[in-house]
Amino acid sequence: MSTAEGTGPRSPLAVAELTEEELLASLVPLLPRGRHELVGTGDDCAVLAAPDARYCVSTDLLVEGHHFSTGWSSPQEIGARAAAQNLADVAAMGARPVALVVGLVLPPATPPAWVQDLARGMARACGRAGAGIVGGDLSAGESLVIAVTAHGDLEGRPPVLRSGARPGEILVHVGTLGRSAAGLALLSAGVDDPDRAGTREGAPPWGGLAERARAAARQALSVFRVPAPPLAAGPALADAGATAMMDVSDGLLRDAGRMAAASRVRIDITDIGVGEPAGVRDGAGGDMAALEPVARLLEGSPAAARALARRWVLTGGEDHGLLAAVPAGAVAGLPEGGRIIGRVLEPGAGPCVTLGGRAPDVRGGWDHFRG
Repeated sequence: MSTAEGTGPRSPLAVAELTEEELLASLVPLLPRGRHELVGTGDDCAVLAAPDARYCVSTDLLVEGHHFSTGWSSPQEIGARAAAQNLADVAAMGARPVALVVGLVLPPATPPAWVQDLARGMARACGRAGAGIVGGDLSAGESLVIAVTAHGDLEGRPPVLRSGARPGEILVHVGTLGRSAAGLALLSAGVDDPDRAGTREGAPPWGGLAERARAAARQALSVFRVPAPPLAAGPALADAGATAMMDVSDGLLRDAGRMAAASRVRIDITDIGVGEPAGVRDGAGGDMAALEPVARLLEGSPAAARALARRWVLTGGEDHGLLAAVPAGAVAGLPEGGRIIGRVLEPGAGPCVTLGGRAPDVRGGWDHFRG
């Protein structure tokens, strides 16, 4: 049987071969409905129920080559990542995610199957959070751009701002630190998991690595590709009495500095380079210990690897854990995974963030214009 006679119409190879309506028709069935969705896609606006009469709203942009690479991540991973970082912003206000609105700018050569997998990745992340994808927009352009707006329900709680920290409180973190930075460093050095489907050709084999190093590297690569923010911890921290909160998207030191500046206090972070406090609920030493085997893949000496792991923890962003100031008496009510990593102090003449009582000896954190 000839191709002309028997195989039927071929699938389009690029979005330029489809109308906007045809592309939307292939995406809408993939989108989850949210519990507050009254009117979803198909009209000029979605309609959401607002039981609290207030909404938290946040928008993030992701630009190919700046925030993600199609050579490093699958479309499903990119979609899940785009959703996760926006869902984390909602949780950081003490709210529960309700809905996303997504705008896409697609180069004409983008395969429709790639866009569908992007939607599947977003849907998976939203489904775990109980959020829907209720609308958006499509456009053609030279660069691949993903714009996501997230909506959250405060459920009667006051919003937890970054400006409410008070001297005498403790600084708490829930989630991981430094994993995404480590994953980025591995990929930038050409190191990837050879057992992962879709790993690019040329990635070096891991045959000589100890199992601990393999597991640590896999976790770092996984968190870089698809962060797993502790979304339930946001409302839990709010209920425990958190006075200030934000997600750590640009690095612990940078984001703690933003909280300190907004609250007009000084934040002192326990130095993980010297004398880690005992107890699994204290400090970020566990993050550093987990990352040292990864750092040894990139550094020639144990001392250099330890310094690199410390820098990842203190300055690496995009794990999207939650950073909160809570009253000292609220420690017993911390959500699972919450650990004390510092304290809130009266402002002083020096920097608004200190590390073990001293000015930080590392600089960094993500800046969207300086990198």
